[in-house]
Amino acid sequence: MRRFTYLLAVICFTITLSSCSSDSEDQPNQDVNALVIPESKPIEIEILELINQHRISIGLNSLESHQLIKGQAYSHTEYMVDVSEVNHDNFFSRKSFLVDNANAIKVSENVAYGFTSAESVVNAWLNSEGHKGNIEGDYTDFEISAELGKNNKWYFTNIFMKR
Repeated sequence: MRRFTYLLAVICFTITLSSCSSDSEDQPNQDVNALVIPESKPIEIEILELINQHRISIGLNSLESHQLIKGQAYSHTEYMVDVSEVNHDNFFSRKSFLVDNANAIKVSENVAYGFTSAESVVNAWLNSEGHKGNIEGDYTDFEISAELGKNNKWYFTNIFMKR
């Protein structure tokens, strides 16, 4: 019985961390001129550096920061903070925006909640098959948004793009 309970807990945890996307409650098309692009926080810079260090360590190209991705990541992270829920809602709107405005041909994202450091969130993503696949994927650009929620816990959106 304990083994079944443990297995069920692992499955629930994996589903919570797995990369998925949802097109429910789609946001209207965004105007590129109205996009908010905040200045990067130290935790965000560290996450980007850790991801690039990992990619380089396994022979992959480093990824470039892209301001339109930053705006999309920030918008989604603010949304997650507002609804107090980590999710991939409206992913296809973010993807469509980047296809239309940044010449993206491929887009994916990782989200997370509650981690207290850059290293802890990157390690969690690297220990999850779907998230690790995004980090190690065939991409050219990326960005991250990390915002503190009402409960003083971090929400993260990391978007990857290939041009």
